[in-house]
Amino acid sequence: MLIVKKFGGTSVANKERIFNVARRCIEDYKAGNQVVVVLSAMGKQTDVLLDMAKDINPKASRREMDMLLTTGEQTSVALMAMAMDSLGVPAVSLNAFQVAMHTTADYSNAKLKRIDTERIYNELENRKIVVITGFQGIDKYDDYTTLGRGGSDTTAVALASALHADACEIYTDVDGVYTADPRVVPKARKLEVITYDEMLELASLGAGVLHNRSVEMAKKYGVQLVVRSSLNKNEGTIVKEDTKMEKMLVSGVATDKNVVQISVEGLENKPGVAFKLFQHLANHNVNVDMILQSVEHGGKQDISFTVTEEDADIALETIERHAESSLKCDTVNVTRDVAKVSVVGAGMMTHPGVAAKMFEALYDCGVNIRQISTSEIRVTVLIDEKYVETAAQNVHEKFSL
Repeated sequence: MLIVKKFGGTSVANKERIFNVARRCIEDYKAGNQVVVVLSAMGKQTDVLLDMAKDINPKASRREMDMLLTTGEQTSVALMAMAMDSLGVPAVSLNAFQVAMHTTADYSNAKLKRIDTERIYNELENRKIVVITGFQGIDKYDDYTTLGRGGSDTTAVALASALHADACEIYTDVDGVYTADPRVVPKARKLEVITYDEMLELASLGAGVLHNRSVEMAKKYGVQLVVRSSLNKNEGTIVKEDTKMEKMLVSGVATDKNVVQISVEGLENKPGVAFKLFQHLANHNVNVDMILQSVEHGGKQDISFTVTEEDADIALETIERHAESSLKCDTVNVTRDVAKVSVVGAGMMTHPGVAAKMFEALYDCGVNIRQISTSEIRVTVLIDEKYVETAAQNVHEKFSL
């Protein structure tokens, strides 16, 4: 078997954990499998590098930031290969340039285009464990790029697809995918299996277990994932196309504090205004979520939407730059102390009343709703951040998860 195993930053945070991961990978290797390991940067190393950059130049270019941040994963893979070698097993560390993991030139948020597999196959045939940097690639200029936070998951799934791996295992500091974040909802329980669509929604809505782009890629290429802990041998959660069982009404509750609400008020109520607003944001690679357009009043309208904290300043600068010219809006308001709470479940498609039940749970604990967004398998509300834990716990209880 060819197995791709991905380990996050907490799994390789120190010497003890590096050797723990090395031994787990060696177990599969000694069982006769070919093993490819994908690593994130050690512990909080990425945050350390970000702080260093801010101290030197708070407005550093995204290209230089990518050049800096990719050193985190290169440190991890080199140390891991050294650890495996010290345990008597041949290993080789490879970065994105050595593998040749081709991406777009969108620094800090690049998309994978293709992976050259020849070097990896050669190393595997020489009976080595191949340890590869996650989170990074190279563009057409041979510059390093990064895939965005959590991009190591995407690297692992892409490699599993390109190598036609028999298994893709994602190791984290939790036992699998839970019905909610156990740190927020103590009564959350682990799921044995979850569909790609449900996992994709949960990942997109703030569940930190898997990167949403990795789930999207896994679904597209049919890569079955297993999410489990690197700290114990417990069975994890399988992520696949269909659970082949009666779908739960709601599979999980997700919370996300990495949210900023922007309200553009006093826009002209005529065709093309919304297009101009969101085109300006798209031109600066700002991802927008939870859009709400108000009812027309006096020939004017308001549009509110959410973005991540990372994109908030860029979004605000962009809107203010065009406020008087193409947008012709009156004011722009920013609210930062907000959060999202969502319920997700494939069973929602055939069961009415899910939204009402969720809103009842919020009413019961006195939480006001700022904004609502829905899909076939999701209901998301925007609330004040200070109520997020209370809201999540009440909603989880209401659906008896």
